[in-house]
Amino acid sequence: MRQPQQFSLSRKEGWRRYVDAPPRQRPDALTRSQLAALGTQAADDYNDARHDWHANFGIVATPQLAAIHDELDQIVASNRQDGDRIRSAAVIDALPGLGKTTTANLYGRDFDRQQMRRLGEQTDAGHQRISVFRVGLTSNTTLRTLNRMICEFYGHPATDRANAATLASHALDCVLSCETQLGIIDDVHFIDLDRRDGLAVSNHLKWLANELPVTFIYVGVGLAERRFFADGLTGKNVVLAQTARRWTRLGVDAFRLDTDQGRRHWRSLIKATERQLVLAEHRPGMLVLLADYLFERTSGHIGSYFTLLMRGCYRAIRTGDEALTCDLLDDVRLDEASEQARKQLAAAIAHGHLSASTEVAS
Repeated sequence: MRQPQQFSLSRKEGWRRYVDAPPRQRPDALTRSQLAALGTQAADDYNDARHDWHANFGIVATPQLAAIHDELDQIVASNRQDGDRIRSAAVIDALPGLGKTTTANLYGRDFDRQQMRRLGEQTDAGHQRISVFRVGLTSNTTLRTLNRMICEFYGHPATDRANAATLASHALDCVLSCETQLGIIDDVHFIDLDRRDGLAVSNHLKWLANELPVTFIYVGVGLAERRFFADGLTGKNVVLAQTARRWTRLGVDAFRLDTDQGRRHWRSLIKATERQLVLAEHRPGMLVLLADYLFERTSGHIGSYFTLLMRGCYRAIRTGDEALTCDLLDDVRLDEASEQARKQLAAAIAHGHLSASTEVAS
């Protein structure tokens, strides 16, 4: 059995594995008769390879992802100022299940590969080049823990005993020595601006942006609604907020069916993903015929969509159906938000208010 790759993107070794990993090899698609001819162990190994493939077959370049990467390219390219200039930051802010973290990680991976190709694995001073660092915040993040997480990404040895100020100095040394150019900080919605620690961390993010010569990409859920861009200030004090002037907010929209373009994008996503399925009874176009049903089940959220496909493929292999059908997918439970929205969407589709089935020009 192939073991899943175990690594953390919050450590430089794990990030390096993610960046350098070659594309997975797609298992051969076997017919029913070829499947039946496999011995028990060979069938188990083949099915295990298919489970691994369906869970990791890659990312589809959706219009949302492409648009945000284009915006990030502009922001990073315009941040080539000298060290005395404050760099602007980007924040990917959207509801859960829309691919925010994946979008940020993919951009960081592509950027890292470009820098390694152009500049090499070592700096001129002989240090390991680490073009990108990435950390994820927690619900109890403080100044010290934020600085410690950055230092731990680089593998700095003095992270246990140092105080917040010393750790901040270590983080700066790591960034400068490794010539880091991009920093990804995920789950910034965990910062509670109504608490003293939360405000301190928010202010510290500005300090990091001032002192570290990197472009920051922040990722969070509902940051505008949480007054994050207003630094938690209210009333007349909102005009004193710095975040709204320094951060460029990039939203991620769910897929939609109420426009020709929206239907076209949804069908393109389905066509791209169905080409990756390794099921004996699957035929091109079968998944597209389920376009309305798939939207009904997932509300157009790409995270829920891929979860439905992955679990559906697993069930199709285990049951021997070897195809994704409405009956099979009906037995797959999804996240509670998708399940709650399903009835409303089903009614709208039934009354003709939404449909992905109408042919539109490709």
